Amino acid sequence: MSQNVKVCDINEDVKDALKKFRFRKCNTNAALILKVNREEQKICVDSLIEDVSLDELREIIPSHQPRYIIYCYKMEHLDGRISFPMCFIYFTPRDSHMELQIMYAGTKIALQREANLTRSYEVRELDELTEEWLKEQIGQ
Repeated sequence: MSQNVKVCDINEDVKDALKKFRFRKCNTNAALILKVNREEQKICVDSLIEDVSLDELREIIPSHQPRYIIYCYKMEHLDGRISFPMCFIYFTPRDSHMELQIMYAGTKIALQREANLTRSYEVRELDELTEEWLKEQIGQ
């Protein structure tokens, strides 16, 4: 039952941003970063970053505030193929405010469904967010 709780609203502009990000033509890594507007209890777009590595992403994301990250990863397979798996990464630092953690946790499943993503990963520390970690999660 608790998995279906939606604490924050997902507005049309966020739904549009998710759709555009999902169906855009890409050949580099990219990230759509979403955050919770605590006062309005709504999800909003924090930033859209093209051609960004996970190392660069770690520098951009605030280390003390949760974020949802939709990450399109350029993956080169051993047989030479290239694919672009899209991942839903839920970053929730241990030291963030409890109220924020609850808002993010309560909206995670609804947002993941709205993004239509099955690959979902949780990160508690930004240092964990590495290419090696992502490859391990994806199963390469």
